[in-house]
Amino acid sequence: MAVRGQFHLQQGHFVLDVNFHLPDQGITAVFGPSGCGKTTLIRCVAGLERALGFLKVNGHCWQDESRHFFLPTYQRALGYVFQEASLFPHLSVVKNLEYGFHRIPPQQRYVIFEEVVTFLGITSLLYRKPECLSGGERQRVALARALLTSPQLLLMDEPLAALDADSKAEILPYLEKLHEQLAIPVLYITHTMLEVMHLADTLLVIEQGRVVSSGALTAVLTQLDLPLAHTYDAGVVIEAKVVEHDEYFHLTYLNYSGGRLSLRRENLPLGQKVRVVVNAKDVSLAIENEVSSSILNIFPTTILEIVEDSPGQIMIKLDARGTLLLARITKKSMVLLKLQIGMLVYARVKSVALL
Repeated sequence: MAVRGQFHLQQGHFVLDVNFHLPDQGITAVFGPSGCGKTTLIRCVAGLERALGFLKVNGHCWQDESRHFFLPTYQRALGYVFQEASLFPHLSVVKNLEYGFHRIPPQQRYVIFEEVVTFLGITSLLYRKPECLSGGERQRVALARALLTSPQLLLMDEPLAALDADSKAEILPYLEKLHEQLAIPVLYITHTMLEVMHLADTLLVIEQGRVVSSGALTAVLTQLDLPLAHTYDAGVVIEAKVVEHDEYFHLTYLNYSGGRLSLRRENLPLGQKVRVVVNAKDVSLAIENEVSSSILNIFPTTILEIVEDSPGQIMIKLDARGTLLLARITKKSMVLLKLQIGMLVYARVKSVALL
């Protein structure tokens, strides 16, 4: 693990008590309701709050209170993107970017100025002042400035929270590229499940100052002892690859470990990796593979878990050849089908949404 941390901090009646590990790259979303301690956690990581505990990043100790060692924020190799872009208003975009870039000695830089500018699509903005930028443009510049410090860890504290719908749609594709472009861990704070499904590789769930679950995204989303698996929009994210376009039926086909998904024709290049979301409410179950059905996406699965979701409703976790799915059905359907753990059933997916 690239990042290992343990913090204990009391602020009035609130107590943060967390122990966490982050993989060496990819986006770890920290998810939970307002007031659960997400921002306090990220401020502890940044050194803006001094908690009891320790923090190691890539084998380097940033904090160890048992030895009374605490690296101040300015000595931590991190980039920080806040809810507000916090750009210097009197400087142009390029001067804002150079401010962070030039603070790093050339021998410690692992990012190239021009590549970051191109990657985030801000070449045409370089000589504007922040006041002349849209909300989405300001956040892209703030992200570029953070990356140009060549951080070992990137912190993002609800970077979309202050944006309107259009600005969010503008910046999301750039955030999605972070998976492929960055070889460092990203800690991404959010209380919006849609952002989690779009961006996260790993999920850290916090409730009342404590980590209640952490791990790979789909593994946590399908953890039936968590409230996440019992919301109205509970579901899973599936990583798939575009393999074919059917012009006659106006369909696009995606391959994943459980088989082939069909969805409405999308203008995507063959071979591109995509994410789709399958909600539990859109999955029904059958004992036999009914070929005379209007549903195109039908997969053999094995029942892993069965729990009560709400009065008269049952949530079932399924294994589709290595891919986890959730199905929400009625208790009556479960009894009529005599469903049991370990049983082979056919998951009939009524709707697949491309993220």
